[in-house]
Amino acid sequence: MNARREFFRRSGALVVAFSLAPRALAQGAAKAAGAKLPGSLAKEPFLDAWIRVDANGDVTVFTGKAELGQGIKTALLQVAAEELDVALDRIALVTADTARTPNEGFTAGSHSLQDSGTAIRNAAAQVRALLVREAARRWNAPPDALRTMNGVVSSADDRHAGYGELAASLELHVQAQPRAPLKEPSAFRVMDRAVPRVDIPAKVTGGAAYVHDLRLPGMLHARVVRPPGYGAKLASLGEHEVERLPGVVKVIRDGSFLAVVAEREWGAIQAMRHLSRAARWSETASLPDEARLGEFLAGLASRDDVILDRSAPAGSAARTIEASYTRPYLAHGSIGPSCAVAQLAGGALTVWSHTQGVYPDRKAIAQMLGMPPEKVRLVHAEGAGCYGHNGADDAAADAALIATHVPGRPVRVQWMREQEHAWEPFGPAMLARVRASLDASGRIVDWDYGVWSNTHSTRPGNAGSLLAGGDIAKPFQPPPPRAIPQPEGGGDRNAIPIYALARARVVSHFLEAMPVRVSALRALGAHLNVFAIESFMDELAQAAGADPVEFRLAHLEDARARDVIRTAAERFGWRKGVAPGSGVGQGFAFARYKNLAAYCAIACEAQVDLDTGKPRVKRVVAAVDSGQVVNPDGLRNQIEGAIVQSASWTLYERVAFDARRIRSVDWQTYPILRFDSVPESVEVHIVDRPGLPFLGSGEAGQGPMAAALANAIAHAGGRRLRDLPLARR
Repeated sequence: MNARREFFRRSGALVVAFSLAPRALAQGAAKAAGAKLPGSLAKEPFLDAWIRVDANGDVTVFTGKAELGQGIKTALLQVAAEELDVALDRIALVTADTARTPNEGFTAGSHSLQDSGTAIRNAAAQVRALLVREAARRWNAPPDALRTMNGVVSSADDRHAGYGELAASLELHVQAQPRAPLKEPSAFRVMDRAVPRVDIPAKVTGGAAYVHDLRLPGMLHARVVRPPGYGAKLASLGEHEVERLPGVVKVIRDGSFLAVVAEREWGAIQAMRHLSRAARWSETASLPDEARLGEFLAGLASRDDVILDRSAPAGSAARTIEASYTRPYLAHGSIGPSCAVAQLAGGALTVWSHTQGVYPDRKAIAQMLGMPPEKVRLVHAEGAGCYGHNGADDAAADAALIATHVPGRPVRVQWMREQEHAWEPFGPAMLARVRASLDASGRIVDWDYGVWSNTHSTRPGNAGSLLAGGDIAKPFQPPPPRAIPQPEGGGDRNAIPIYALARARVVSHFLEAMPVRVSALRALGAHLNVFAIESFMDELAQAAGADPVEFRLAHLEDARARDVIRTAAERFGWRKGVAPGSGVGQGFAFARYKNLAAYCAIACEAQVDLDTGKPRVKRVVAAVDSGQVVNPDGLRNQIEGAIVQSASWTLYERVAFDARRIRSVDWQTYPILRFDSVPESVEVHIVDRPGLPFLGSGEAGQGPMAAALANAIAHAGGRRLRDLPLARR
């Protein structure tokens, strides 16, 4: 380690360096001092894990988070550029690579800016301070008398030193401090500006944007033959004919894992089809009745956890109402099927994958192959859609396993559309039941809520979490399902209402049995819980004879929540006292994601054909408070995307299956929102909070949009629908 640092010191660069023992010592020292390092600095406390300054003054920033289409590359570059006082075009960003970047776990839960952005901002500010201090030492000047701009430190008497020159004398393998000299928002020149996204040009011009576009010299192509359904085992196989097909390099069978490798992609697809016809499977899986999912979930054994028990004397109830809400299993519906490239060379394996967690996926793949983790490198490469735990990790495992059978040559694996739809982990089906009482004045005096759900994360970390890990001859067992604890929660995410309710009880019914493969889907349980709570708030408002917006405000004490609600209602032009059932309706909903991230309120106008019942989303207006804004255009992108995706979930999407197999294996059997059904108008208004902490916003809009749309449809058609998707009836 010392030799490596000395080498780079002599070359005039400040470099990233990892050392487990010093990291542990640094964390221990910070803990002993009673200080908590901000963001992901708590996990990787050395400055050189995040920032490198080259001899020419160029800067490299490292993050363990991955670009998933959420614009995080651009936002993190802005954060670093602002605090370093370096132009954006002088900074390179390295994302999610087990050989180069900090271990920040998964890119999930709207944590990228909260964790990595906070770490990079503080690290960059401290690096800038060190560079200024070095210039002050050289010039025998007080640091406060110096200023920085465009990668140069300057003094009042016109002395200048570039960052590269100053960096040659510095050692950045030092522990970050709990507090950094952060810029005031009034001084921002890069943050809080609409900077064009750096990931967009290649995506809209046909450039090499995704892992699907990766081509390496001598690369082979592979396809996997997946079982027909859950629990199916490969009984027999006649592969000899396939091996004689032109261009076929190898047929791989390991237990029930079956794959073919060819020189060309079309040859691999043809061979896969031959191999699929030659395979015989024994099927034993039994899936529940799709038409009775709510009853099925309620009938499963559950582990019950009271996550809110707010006691107060029982108020005088003038009216009590109750309702149940359900959502089906949902697919991620990634437009680009999962893909990965792997190469085994010199006893080391490199995998390029659009996984959301390079370090956990490396651990799982290494365990599956019986390799030391340090011999496996996972490099993130973007995928065309993810929205949670889709098939990316499984495709990476497929490629890794196949690469061990063709050492020396890179191999590319891409799933077929039917494989993506049938074998990705789905978002869990869920059931919510709620009962509440109103007093004579129309105020909520009692609230009782229960939610039934499987786990919302079976992400890798264990080889049994991978499809290939369970199919090989010596299979790995999946780890037991675990609930994600509060305050963030999994199936019970956002199940605790943010409203000021003196008497309230919320129970999470965690279901361990998983008849269908499930894992994380964008927003996790917040989608169903906010849909249920905010739909029910409208039902309560109607029972109380109150305006839905005023009813919410009357039960809210959080000032930021009230501001967001008022902003959305005012910008929408919310109308009070409009009678339901006219065919055109307005709906409103609000939530603070996880009750600790971004605030989002949405007002929606929908039209319902009173003859056919077909809904149409006309207009959507949203307001969002995400704390300090980095890129306002990027923030609007996130909320706009959430609105469109949630409209699709709410109106159309559901996984279809029979007793043996998943049947929704293409875009006809798994319909999504089409262009002609996209809302005619979408507006996103930002409630600015300069100087406040970053609040994750990537998943803030899914729940509010579902409820706002459902409320608008109920208002338009005069009939309440409580089971998703709404348009299937």
